[in-house]
Amino acid sequence: MTGEGIRQAILEIINEIVPDEDLANVDPKVPFRDQIDLDSMDFLDIVMELRKRYSVEVPEQDYPQLLTLSSTVDYLLPKMESL
Repeated sequence: MTGEGIRQAILEIINEIVPDEDLANVDPKVPFRDQIDLDSMDFLDIVMELRKRYSVEVPEQDYPQLLTLSSTVDYLLPKMESL
């Protein structure tokens, strides 16, 4: 999967978890929680969806690498490039 494919997959997952949020103008460099109404359970739902859909494990100590769209794509790219 390409970086753009990962970006779209993340936005799709977020849209399913918080469907009332407008994701059209998400700034890839700004933390999700500063732009979108995500609580800690929503964040865990995102991580669980990544595991369920793409068999990607994200250890808890790596959660800080998923703070922004850009950092999430960078983190997931090596894990998902073979998909």
